[in-house]
Amino acid sequence: MTIRTETRTGALAMGSVAMASVGGSVAVSGVLADAPLFTVQAIRYAAASLLLLALARAARVPIRMPRGTEWLWLLGVAALGLVLFNVALVRGSEHAEPAAIGVAVACVPVVLALVGPLLEGGRPARSTVLAALVVTAGAVLVQTGGRTDLAGLGWAATVLACEVGFTLLAVPVLRRHGAWGVSVHTCWIATAQLGVLAAATEDPAALTSLRGAHLVAIAYLAVVLTAIAFVLWYSAVGRLGSALAGLLTGVAPVAAAGVGVLLGAHVPGAGVWAGTALVLAGLVLGVRAPQPVAADPSTCSNGTSRYSRQGR
Repeated sequence: MTIRTETRTGALAMGSVAMASVGGSVAVSGVLADAPLFTVQAIRYAAASLLLLALARAARVPIRMPRGTEWLWLLGVAALGLVLFNVALVRGSEHAEPAAIGVAVACVPVVLALVGPLLEGGRPARSTVLAALVVTAGAVLVQTGGRTDLAGLGWAATVLACEVGFTLLAVPVLRRHGAWGVSVHTCWIATAQLGVLAAATEDPAALTSLRGAHLVAIAYLAVVLTAIAFVLWYSAVGRLGSALAGLLTGVAPVAAAGVGVLLGAHVPGAGVWAGTALVLAGLVLGVRAPQPVAADPSTCSNGTSRYSRQGR
C-alpha cells in the first residue's frame, strides 16, 4: 500500500519549501555574526512561539498540552535539535569551514533512511536508502568539502546528531500533537532553555546592543525559518515518514548555492552543478519508489545542507 499521490505531492512540496528556506537563510548569518547568540535565539523562538499560537488559533488548530513521556521527547527536540544545534554550529565554525559542517549535515538523508523506519515500526527500504546515498553524495559535492581539525570533526558530528534528532525525536509525538503542536511546544521550550543560558553567560545589556539590521534578521528567522518552515517540515515528516522526507534535506545546500549567486557570488563550478544533478536524481529515485503509508498528523490534530551561523 502506498501513500496517496496527492498527499505525497503536497507533502513533498511542503518539505522542499522548508528546506529551501533553510538554504536561503545563509545571508542572515553575516548580519547576526556580532550579535549575542543565546539572546538572539531566545528572542527568535519566543516570537515564533507567539506567532505560531496566533496562527493556530486563527486556523482553529487545537494545541494540546503534552503528557507523560511526551514531555521528554519534546524537551529532547528543543534541547538537541534547536539549542545544542546552534551551539555546535557556532563552536564548530571556530574549528572548521562552513562547508565542512555542511558535509556532515549532508549525511542526514542516509541516517534518516536507516533509522527513521525503525522508529516508525517498519524497516529501511533499499530503494530509499539508495536514494539517500545519491542525495548525500550530491549534497557533499555542492558543499565542496572544507578544512577542519579534530575538534571541528567533533562539532560536525554533533551538528549531524542534532539535525537527525530534530526530526526523529519528534516522530513519537507527531501523531497526537501534529506539526503545529510540535512546533509550538519545541519553540517555547527552547525559548526557556535559551533564556537560562543567556542569563548565565551573556550580559543583560546585550538587548540594547541589537541594531535595526539585527531585528530584521531575527524577524526573518522567527517568521520564515521557524514558524513557517517548522510547520511545513513536520507536516512533511508526518505525511511522508522520516526516511522519504529526509531526502528533501538535500534541497538546502542547492538553495544556498542558488541564493549565493543571486546575492552576487561567483557562478558555481562544475562540482556544484554535478552535485545538484545528483541531489535531483536521488529525489526522483526516492519519490518514484513505493512508500508505505505514514501517519498523517492532520487526521488527529488538524494539523529546520548549508546552514547559517544562527542555525535553524
